Amino acid sequence: MMFGGEGLDETQWTQPALFAFEVAAFRLLESWGIRADYLLGHSIGELAAAYVAGVWSLADACRVVAARGRLMQALPTGGAMAAVEASEDDVLPLLAEGVSIAAVNGPASVVVSGDESEVERVVRHFADSGRRTRRLKVSHAFHSARMDGMLKDFRAVLEGVEFHAPVLAVVSNVTGRMATAEELMSPAYWVSQVRSAVRFADGVQALEAGGVARFVEVGPDGVLSAMVGELTDATAVPLSRHDRDAERTVLEALARLWVSGGHVDWAQGAGGGQRVALPTYAFQRERYWPTAKTAAAPDDGFWGLVEGLGFGELGSEVGLDRAVLEEVVPALSVFRRRRVVRDLTASWSYRE
Repeated sequence: MMFGGEGLDETQWTQPALFAFEVAAFRLLESWGIRADYLLGHSIGELAAAYVAGVWSLADACRVVAARGRLMQALPTGGAMAAVEASEDDVLPLLAEGVSIAAVNGPASVVVSGDESEVERVVRHFADSGRRTRRLKVSHAFHSARMDGMLKDFRAVLEGVEFHAPVLAVVSNVTGRMATAEELMSPAYWVSQVRSAVRFADGVQALEAGGVARFVEVGPDGVLSAMVGELTDATAVPLSRHDRDAERTVLEALARLWVSGGHVDWAQGAGGGQRVALPTYAFQRERYWPTAKTAAAPDDGFWGLVEGLGFGELGSEVGLDRAVLEEVVPALSVFRRRRVVRDLTASWSYRE
């Protein structure tokens, strides 16, 4: 049980919290009639995907997730992680002992991880060339050599749980393609998943190539949905946003799924209500807002001469000298323009 959110930036608590949140959100979607065809996680999210796919029982999944977080937390601190605006090919030549690619999230979005000095070197390289960079707030340098110290103990935990063939397709973080049942049922795979880069971009593109048109993010924010939006034209819907009302965000997610062709059991999702028949014909889309008819005023000719400063013609019309008109007409012109603007503005107002 967490209270007040203290400690959630420590991985021993972050990982179980994310697992619990994502599994609960997945089950909530199922209760609304939304069924997943494929599952794609991001780091700890892949363990949640494996669980709901049937690879572990809930007890064994909790044992694995808790051990993963606890063993990582026990590792020495001092590493760093940073997101850089660069492609994988841009980053690879800069890698050296002590720094690795932790995630490939997009064609120009890579996370590096490792010793702080080495991460800073890579970050500085891209910052100096005008690329965007951002240090990540993490307790450890995940998906790097700094994880090696927990791999043996983690493998021992994995060898003590029971594996089952998945009943849903899971995309591998390690390879960026569909994981085989043999991979997901292997302790060695989950050990390598700790150490390998998260190939999220490859996974999204593999799903798009397979015809997937809708993605639903079940994490506590919309970060991955934004990444999917940069990689594909598919609908990407976050079920939760940390800075928005939870109920409204969920209902908006269901609505976006529905209008994009997804199935939603509205009797469950909306908590009641009834269906209402719409007209069987297409909406005509006609406007019925009243518009005022304008007719030429009888004195338009006079005001045209005023606006045009036609002193000669005005003089013959009204019988005044040019000198007099030069004093009066500019003031009349200003009066006329103000009146036109006033009348136009008044015509925009709705009056019953």
